[in-house]
Amino acid sequence: MLQPSGRNESGIAATPAEGWMLHRLTPASRLQSANGIRTHADGRIWVAQVAGSRVSAIDVDTGVIETVSPSSGGIIGPDDLAFDEAGNLYCTEITEGRVSMMTPSGEYRVVHGDMPVANPITYHQGRLIAGELRVGGRIMELDRNGSDHRVIYEGVPLVNAFEVGPDGKLYFPAQGANEIWRIGLDGGQPEVVTKDLGVPDSVKFHPDGYIVSTQVYSGQVLKIDPRTGDKSVLADIGPGLDNVAFIGKRIFVSHINGSITEVLEPGKTKPLVEGGLEWPLGLAFGNNGHLLVADGGFTYLLAPGDHLQLAGMLFSPGYPGWIRDVASAGIDEWAVTTANGEVALWDPAGQATQVLASGYDRLMGIDVGKGGRVVFAELPTGRVLEVQGSEVTELASGLDRPMGVAVAEDGTVFVAESGAGRVVKLSGGRKETVIDGLGRPEGLSIGAGTLYIADPGANAVVACDLSGGARETLASDLPIGGPGGAPTVQLGGVGDMCGPMNTFVGIAAASDGTVYVSADAEGSVLALRRSE
Repeated sequence: MLQPSGRNESGIAATPAEGWMLHRLTPASRLQSANGIRTHADGRIWVAQVAGSRVSAIDVDTGVIETVSPSSGGIIGPDDLAFDEAGNLYCTEITEGRVSMMTPSGEYRVVHGDMPVANPITYHQGRLIAGELRVGGRIMELDRNGSDHRVIYEGVPLVNAFEVGPDGKLYFPAQGANEIWRIGLDGGQPEVVTKDLGVPDSVKFHPDGYIVSTQVYSGQVLKIDPRTGDKSVLADIGPGLDNVAFIGKRIFVSHINGSITEVLEPGKTKPLVEGGLEWPLGLAFGNNGHLLVADGGFTYLLAPGDHLQLAGMLFSPGYPGWIRDVASAGIDEWAVTTANGEVALWDPAGQATQVLASGYDRLMGIDVGKGGRVVFAELPTGRVLEVQGSEVTELASGLDRPMGVAVAEDGTVFVAESGAGRVVKLSGGRKETVIDGLGRPEGLSIGAGTLYIADPGANAVVACDLSGGARETLASDLPIGGPGGAPTVQLGGVGDMCGPMNTFVGIAAASDGTVYVSADAEGSVLALRRSE
């Protein structure tokens, strides 16, 4: 049995079938992303988690994490957070384009519902201020009763986490300009504080009066003099940093991968919460034996016996965008579907992407067949398509929420119809049921004449012998999908950065018979192997 772990520690143990072993290749993550962080009056750091659609609180001395607003609660996709004197929690819901409030008793309501790509938020002397992470974005003062708003400034190139400084001015990252600006709360023209950074995404004031700013691209934590703009490096943690919070004079920084790190002194850090995977999503084995793990804005390579190695991220040159599913397309080259509705070939080492097809709605599974044919599924339209060169051909339509696709050696295309609880094969524009009675099948993979199915609707992995149709459940009660097979929260998009972030449980069969599964309920990659 595999005991529950990480953010799924209250779940139930997963059980492999007789003759199979189940273990984790990567540790489960405790947080499902770590975005905005803020110190609460209770002395804990509260963490907004976009991917997890929840807010948690961390005791920095014990490491204990408590869920304050669960994914089933009113707050959806929180990116940043702030508190007022009464203890009310305000969150920017970045995928919903709004600002919401939750009272200490758990009551929820929307404060402002027209703020595309709502991201930074702060509270200062009775004033609630929020902004938009988009080109030409606005910074606004909001009425906490939801009746009105006032634009402080419009035209910021991607404003991110901000704070009012000791001089009463608002200091903020102009992320698209790679600068930090400041402006009076009554408006006017912004001033440049400092420039030539590592793509800043937060500005917070240390109790000693200097700025601490995370850099999402370079992965550095900078100390900045707000008077002169002079800067120095406090820590170099890695690309994907998000925000800053203080407890007394202690500095904590968050990372999109779910980690929280304390900066003890320049060049010295200590993990408070270890990072991990936000979901993960699609999986694929390359010709060199590396497993590619898609995790939305981040993608990793996993070699046998090694740790996850970053292959690319949203701010990396040549990155194709928020990646949902992946398939091997040659040595160190991958075919991918993205949240922006594109099918692309991605070369991580060469930092290059070639778009094969675009303009689609919520693309899901992808696979590559002989001759370089790339097959992919479009969820809401019920279509499966194929692209070769510049020509796109529709293979099937009218499917019930198609998710995973797999191309057999003979060219037969298999499709998971998640809405119908079955897998079909396509032939001559017609479909034939291969296996039914499933919960909500998503990822598919074929190995040695067997079709492997990730079924989060049943929290199981199922194998189907393609020569005779015999089926076997290889593992049950897996940490995939929601509890009891319930669907997970499906997040919308983030402006121009990515489209809807629908989840996808990936699966990949290796030549040695090992089956790899994306355990999105706990943020790990699992391996199923036959017992010796």
